Amino acid sequence: MFKAMIIFLLAGLAEIGGGYLIWQWLREDKSAILGLFGGIALVLYGVIVTFQTFPSFGRVYAAYGGIFVFLSVLWGWGIDKKTPDLYDFIGAGICLVGVSVILFAPRQ
Repeated sequence: MFKAMIIFLLAGLAEIGGGYLIWQWLREDKSAILGLFGGIALVLYGVIVTFQTFPSFGRVYAAYGGIFVFLSVLWGWGIDKKTPDLYDFIGAGICLVGVSVILFAPRQ
């Protein structure tokens, strides 16, 4: 499970970081080089997430979606300097509960 969490973390950083760099380029009038690096990071995200060992594409992406929400709140706080409010934390927590159900539910 530790490996799965590391892969989710790396995928999240690549996806959020890539999206953030493209946002900086297109919305904040920064250099197109940032957009290029953002695009590369997004391609890396698409590759990284395939290293998960779960057999179902849909289940992996559903679980990753909850991790993505949580990491996005942290990114906004740490990188973009936008302090999350109580509802951001509650929403991200709900997503993590959902991820836990998806990943840890007993299945046959």
